[in-house]
Amino acid sequence: MSPFDWKTVLLAKHAQHVALIHFPIALFIVGAAFDLIRQWTKRENFADLAYYNLSVAALFTFPTVLSGLAAWQWQLEGQRIKGILLLHLVFALTSSLIIWLTWWVHFRARRKASSTLPAWRISLDVLGILALMLTGHLGGFLSGVNGGP
Repeated sequence: MSPFDWKTVLLAKHAQHVALIHFPIALFIVGAAFDLIRQWTKRENFADLAYYNLSVAALFTFPTVLSGLAAWQWQLEGQRIKGILLLHLVFALTSSLIIWLTWWVHFRARRKASSTLPAWRISLDVLGILALMLTGHLGGFLSGVNGGP
């Protein structure tokens, strides 16, 4: 099996999820960082950068969640979800919801003429990062990276 064989890359039973998860995680964290920089510097161009990163992060939640569900079906043949896999799924859906909520806050502020973002969005950014960290940690156990099965 060659790592450069396209069949290996595209047809591996769980490879798509493992590859896709990095996009919403990285884009959300970078978007939150730009949001914090915008808060501290009051430079509006960082608000634009945050918005675009959060937009792409939100869009990437769809293929990421779908590929995770497909990996569950392929790897475990649709067995009942329990234990770490259940926690991973709950936190993945929670993370996706927080990513979309954060995007919506920025979207709503951009549609208004004043363009003011609520101060509580910083707490939402931090909560999203924590939820993503916990989701990734649990996923590491599922993939065997953190000493799991």
